[in-house]
Amino acid sequence: MFIMENIKEKNKKNYIKEFLPYLIIILVVIFIKVYIVSPIRVNGVSMDSTLKDGDIMLLDEISYRFSDIERFDIVVIHRDDEYLIKRIIGLPGEKVYYDDGKLYINNKYIKENFKHKKTEDFSTVTLDDGEYFVMGDNRVNSTDSRIFGPVLRDDIIGKTSLTIFPFSRFGNKK
Repeated sequence: MFIMENIKEKNKKNYIKEFLPYLIIILVVIFIKVYIVSPIRVNGVSMDSTLKDGDIMLLDEISYRFSDIERFDIVVIHRDDEYLIKRIIGLPGEKVYYDDGKLYINNKYIKENFKHKKTEDFSTVTLDDGEYFVMGDNRVNSTDSRIFGPVLRDDIIGKTSLTIFPFSRFGNKK
């Protein structure tokens, strides 16, 4: 009887040793997905032509916590129980406006180095500390800060720029 119990105990230990690495891998993958990088799907046409409806991208949820958010970064924001993908246009403390379809920050013309649709002019928006002005690249068909106002830093979930699917659109979309 003692020999059988000893064999069962050894089998149990071997079973645990065999599956422990798999359990660790699963826990690490879950940690990475929840806290560092997760897939996100583009929903809608507000970022055309940079991003297409249905593109799947990787959302970096950690690096922006250790570095500044920069003008023209593509970010995911949480607003009214939905996630929106937009581009950072104005940074905290700035005055943002468009005149003759051109971006002005603090009364200085800023060249936009990415493709976007024509932007209708709007009057100056002054951002407080911790506020960002975001817009979609498809300016004619985007619900953004022109409509709902500035976005708080706490509402920014992370940055995204890498499209992973469809494979024909794989790559960095800055």
